[in-house]
Amino acid sequence: MSHIEIYKMTEEKKHRRGRVESDRQEWVSLMLPLGEAAERFELASVVCSHGLFMMAPNRWDPISKTLLRPLRLNPNSLHRHECEWDPSEEADCSASDSVMVHVSQPQDCPQCLHVRVYAGTRSLTPENEEAILTQVSRMLRLSENDERISRGFHELYFSSDEEEGSVIGRVFRSPTLFEDMVKCILLCNCQWPRTLSMAEALCDLQLELQLKSLVPDKTEHFIPETPALKEVEPKKKLQNSKASKCLASQFSGEIKQGFENLSNDIVLDKVQPTSRNLRVEHCIADSGLLCDPHLVTDTGFDKVGNFPTPTELAKLDKNFLAKRCKLGYRAGRIVKLAQGIVEGRIQLRQLEENCMERSLNSYHKLAEQLRQIDGFGPFTCANVLMCMGFYHVIPTDSETIRHLAQVHAIQSSIRTMVTDVERIYAKYAPFQFLAYWSELWNFYEKRFGKLSEMPCSDYKLITASKMRTKPRQQNKRKKTA
Repeated sequence: MSHIEIYKMTEEKKHRRGRVESDRQEWVSLMLPLGEAAERFELASVVCSHGLFMMAPNRWDPISKTLLRPLRLNPNSLHRHECEWDPSEEADCSASDSVMVHVSQPQDCPQCLHVRVYAGTRSLTPENEEAILTQVSRMLRLSENDERISRGFHELYFSSDEEEGSVIGRVFRSPTLFEDMVKCILLCNCQWPRTLSMAEALCDLQLELQLKSLVPDKTEHFIPETPALKEVEPKKKLQNSKASKCLASQFSGEIKQGFENLSNDIVLDKVQPTSRNLRVEHCIADSGLLCDPHLVTDTGFDKVGNFPTPTELAKLDKNFLAKRCKLGYRAGRIVKLAQGIVEGRIQLRQLEENCMERSLNSYHKLAEQLRQIDGFGPFTCANVLMCMGFYHVIPTDSETIRHLAQVHAIQSSIRTMVTDVERIYAKYAPFQFLAYWSELWNFYEKRFGKLSEMPCSDYKLITASKMRTKPRQQNKRKKTA
């Protein structure tokens, strides 16, 4: 990426507070300039802008204000004719090439990000460094187009006489489209604590798979000996119900109308919380880097699970995956998605490239491609499209109904919620989702406090029951004589 400048400082033996770092604890420091984004960019606000930041393998340390997670070096995924790593070509990457990365924003140099890479005894190539910075840029939406969108939304939002608050112009996402797609599947039809548990289980499994790959002929462990507990999948007949047809037609209409409202100067271009085993040792490598004792233990950086790749998941039996990670029916959808990518039927790179051309035809083509994937209904498609940079479609579910009732005093329903949000947020076109999400996120923070200051152990406390203004009354059967 042309806008990225790399400043490398390899730290070898150094005395810190009277201790000496081991030769095996080698850090590589990269500086990622923010450019024009530096004026309003605050790392804590950008990272903690969507629930994806709470999902493994991401970990946000509220004390040091540092984002931690493993990223892949992906030397085999580099373009041969371009000096840019393509995060959409991750199907054949090596899982063992993950490195732990810390991202922070130095107070003495807020116009850039400090990206510290735990390389161990490895030497990072310029391509490795570029791959890491590209993934960080994707997560934080640091492209020139992302900056234009952020500025455009801020100008539009405050010109509408809105109250000052947490305005979200950049929504945190994953370093790869595949991780975004799987996590959007995990968001469906379950409560938030379970979504977090499923993501964590996938990362724990990835570590097991990585360790197993080092021992040949030991993969039989990953075939279940007993069938997994079956979770009831939403009935297929609902697809033909009046409410379902209404949602589908409204989703298509929302796409068309929202896209026509897109500003001509917005051009979309291309541009992964951790497992329970995520711990950091030798934090003396950078004084004050990590202050949270829950993030410090004597386990090494090589014992952290990354988010699984398509290749890793495509090899698994869906029943085993459902049982091991408690995914229920989602396991089959995730395995099919991974297999489709590995076999070339689902082209992630093509999906990403379709975002570059701003036209109604290309958008419809992208939405149609997503809808052809098993398990990608209106809600999942809208979330994936948001992750890809389209903000004119608002993903709607029961949380939307609750929000409209509590904030707008509108009694919405599954039949009317799409048209309700279209009417309420139409004035923010083409940034309807950003306005809706800023409003929703402000409500969360009024209820739970600053989410960037919340310890990760409290993430599972964010449940629907705690969002209600009044506790739900239980019907008690009266005793009869």
